[in-house]
Amino acid sequence: MRLLLITTTLVLLLTACASEPSGTPETVADDVAAGDVAAGETLYQANCAQCHGADLQGTDQGPPHLDAVYLPNHHGEFSFRAAVQNGVQPHHWQFGPMPPIDGLSEQDVTDIIAFVRAEQQLAGLLE
Repeated sequence: MRLLLITTTLVLLLTACASEPSGTPETVADDVAAGDVAAGETLYQANCAQCHGADLQGTDQGPPHLDAVYLPNHHGEFSFRAAVQNGVQPHHWQFGPMPPIDGLSEQDVTDIIAFVRAEQQLAGLLE
């Protein structure tokens, strides 16, 4: 059982960090257009800000989303969805594991991604 859990975790980590479509402006525009940025902000504040910071700059409990690691060319939409659904074992940062986040619909996650991408763009991290 323990071996199965370790194997599953490794597969999820490799999948989350696997090569994803590059963060072209069209990809980012699609992420933002697919969601409601204002709704995403509300959902982010309620579900993500405690660890990732109300300003997306991170806290002592979780990393910042305004960082190159979370841009679409490294952690695209799939990675955000996998993190919400499955949780995350630390692999870029020295934080404890992130648990799955219950109670969010597919559209909720789409809205959160739209908010994060919009904030990344405002911060000058995206074109």
